[in-house]
Amino acid sequence: MAEAGEEAEEITLEVLTDMMTAGFAGLCDIIEAKVGDKTLVDTLSPAVDVLKEATESGKDFQVALEEMKAAAKKGRDSTKDIVAKFGRSSRLGERSRGVLDAGATSCCIILQTMADGIIELLSE
Repeated sequence: MAEAGEEAEEITLEVLTDMMTAGFAGLCDIIEAKVGDKTLVDTLSPAVDVLKEATESGKDFQVALEEMKAAAKKGRDSTKDIVAKFGRSSRLGERSRGVLDAGATSCCIILQTMADGIIELLSE
């Protein structure tokens, strides 16, 4: 992610999208989890998809960030009714159903906090 943005003098929607896309691709290179496996991928994948769509359609940066936050939250919430397939919670089997995934939750917190920080800077 950092390498994708290291040449940028300013983080624009396009730069952030490139960074998030690169970060997600790097993650996918080292893990096997997919959307629906009850992992942070359930949060990160839709957030990246929303940023890509926003960039392609020329949306306002702040609007794109709000949409990314909503997509991350929806992805996080989707993990509640899934049985974990990866990570420590996978050992719980059916008992993992009914609880949000810890990785998806922490990823959501990070994305929302990052977006709120950028939105605050854009408002100055």
